[in-house]
Amino acid sequence: MQAHYNVLFLCTGNSARSILAEAILNAKGRPHCTAYSAGSHPSGIVRPEALKLVELAHLPTESLRSKNWEEFATPGAPKMNFVFTVCDNAAKEMCPVWPGQPMTAHWASQSRGG
Repeated sequence: MQAHYNVLFLCTGNSARSILAEAILNAKGRPHCTAYSAGSHPSGIVRPEALKLVELAHLPTESLRSKNWEEFATPGAPKMNFVFTVCDNAAKEMCPVWPGQPMTAHWASQSRGG
């Protein structure tokens, strides 16, 4: 029997990259993964461009929202198995202590230079 993993994607604003990662993993990773996303300084909105990309991929958008990462560091929050930062700014910030000490990693942004 396969294990089930909770995965949290972090970005500063939680308005695009982390939202996209959440939507994709929730669609492609079931039933083995449940994905969440959050930001250190959430913008409070999901960027329309991100929602459009999710819709173009025929993935659900109704549960996508910009949230603070503190939401996942409280008692009663889902226990994370993996926490990935997906923007360089969030990777440099002091993250909360995640219950259960999940594996953490940084998924670096692509360089825009030559």
